[in-house]
Amino acid sequence: MRVLLLVGTLLVLASPAAAATPRVLAIDFHGDVNPVTQDFVCHQLDRAAKEQNARLPVLVWVGPNGATAASAGVWIAQAADYLAMAPETNIGSSTPIDSSGGNIGFDLRRKLINHEAASLRALAESHGRNAEWADRAVREATNATAQEALKMNVIDAIAPSLPALLTESAGKTTKPRGYTLQLAGAHIDHVELGFFGRVLNTLLDPNIISLLFLAGLAGIGFEIFHPGVVLPGALGAVALVTALYGFTVLPITWAGLMLLLLGVALLVTDLHVTSHGALTIAGLICLAVGSIMLFRNAPAPYHTSKPLVISIAVILGAAWAFAIGKSWEVRHRPAAVSPQAIAGSVGEVRREGMVFVNGELWQARTAGGERLRPGDRVEVESLDGLVLTVRPV
Repeated sequence: MRVLLLVGTLLVLASPAAAATPRVLAIDFHGDVNPVTQDFVCHQLDRAAKEQNARLPVLVWVGPNGATAASAGVWIAQAADYLAMAPETNIGSSTPIDSSGGNIGFDLRRKLINHEAASLRALAESHGRNAEWADRAVREATNATAQEALKMNVIDAIAPSLPALLTESAGKTTKPRGYTLQLAGAHIDHVELGFFGRVLNTLLDPNIISLLFLAGLAGIGFEIFHPGVVLPGALGAVALVTALYGFTVLPITWAGLMLLLLGVALLVTDLHVTSHGALTIAGLICLAVGSIMLFRNAPAPYHTSKPLVISIAVILGAAWAFAIGKSWEVRHRPAAVSPQAIAGSVGEVRREGMVFVNGELWQARTAGGERLRPGDRVEVESLDGLVLTVRPV
């Protein structure tokens, strides 16, 4: 369920009798209803109530012109103590759908529709609004313009702007709490989702979270096997922490997470053993199935896209097959080292009598018989058979 375009929520910060000029907190909320935006709205409502130490009326305005309150937005609107819409807006379309936008299976669909219809009817009835229309909004995905909604008692008023709403609501008594509104000329304080919240709202996509998790593991793994590069490890850490935050916001299945880790482990293992691609295939299957299972416990809009998972698995499989082929070719290529090719190369002493040069471990000695200490840097002077003559750098 989601709010499309804009829903503005107004919360009174002072009772009408508390001051000559009342104050109103306008929570400018637009976009999808998800854990990030839900926490933002709930936090602002709680903050305002705690600052005034009182229960306060909530007014909802669907606006400006062109805005829509749909799906979860209809629940937010019907829960308001006072509900108004801009003239050129609409409300409705609250039928549950699956993650792909299609219909849910018959038995589950009937169960969900009956539950959601009863929930929305209860909200409408308790606030003195049209419960029959609320039922149709769920069962038939019906919509209503502002004028139609006012005529059918779906909303309480039509207001072209927030100040006009405050003026129009003056003297009205709300249901079921019985607030008498006196907000004409109130000072309006606007709050919006902050920068960090907007970033998290953008990243709160199961497909992005899964990719960030794999990218984080890849970056940190690269840093472990190639220490000193720094950038891949740093970017991998950021990606991994961001993905872990997503895991804390959206419910995940541990089976899906374990399959992702197993898939990464199998792909890495296939680089070091000869499995003729069997481990790579098994790893890709684990990654694909794990990505699909990872967010199965999340609400319908937050499931992983199967076509995207399959496409990534195919691309990753092709790239991994190429990497393994090159690795196998290098491992089985005959060593061909000439004195001219290795002379001048710089290496490191690993232990006494052994130096690491050009990715290989060689026996080595110095021309003058000096002792080679582990960690010393040396330069190759010549090659005699399979023994290098080196000098300290």
